[in-house]
Amino acid sequence: MTTWKIEPCFVGDAAALARNNMAAFWEDPNWVILWPKDMTQEFIIEQSAKRQPRNLLRDREKVRHQKAVDPITGAVVGYARWILPPGHCIAEDGSPKWVEAQVPDVSEDEKKQYQELAESAWWSPREDMSLDDKNHVVMDRIRAEKPYIKLDYLAVHPESKGKGIGTALVASGIKYAEKVGVPIFTMAFKAGRGIYARLGFQEVDKVIQDDSMYGGPGEYAAYFMIYYVQRKV
Repeated sequence: MTTWKIEPCFVGDAAALARNNMAAFWEDPNWVILWPKDMTQEFIIEQSAKRQPRNLLRDREKVRHQKAVDPITGAVVGYARWILPPGHCIAEDGSPKWVEAQVPDVSEDEKKQYQELAESAWWSPREDMSLDDKNHVVMDRIRAEKPYIKLDYLAVHPESKGKGIGTALVASGIKYAEKVGVPIFTMAFKAGRGIYARLGFQEVDKVIQDDSMYGGPGEYAAYFMIYYVQRKV
């Protein structure tokens, strides 16, 4: 079985991450209904690529990014975004925690260029859907209980599904969580639920809604899952 390389992300990964992430989410009918029916996957990928550098540099103090790389081809085949909780971003010596997953900083001029590039993208998903309102209520309640590392985003390219890539990315985060003694929280959808369960996450709540009124397949399910570590925060 292939051993996937888990590496940090750089702003230069923008195009590869856009293609990986948008292709992954294009498989989700609940996500596709956010966009006009005549919108193509390729167009969304192009627009996402314009936004990726800015997104990778946003909130660098607390956000961490990882990519899974095919060791043979060097292609990006998966991506994970993590958010560290308050009080767990900076070490006592002032250095960033989990620095190996922090995107390297760029100059102010480059940041300005990336901001302008992001603003040039067409990115207007529909806003008439209120399905995530209930999810945010549950998520906020759970995250208020104690500090959690949040697994905020997980995407594996459709052509690489079922090869252990998502598992490798999540396992990398678990390794760090065990090291620092901070549990992990994630809101999972059906596609990723099995990965989390196999790795030891426990389901603590769920919200099942009907999205057929918005043109969806009928069920929009969110599963709230926690990976508990041995050490206490």
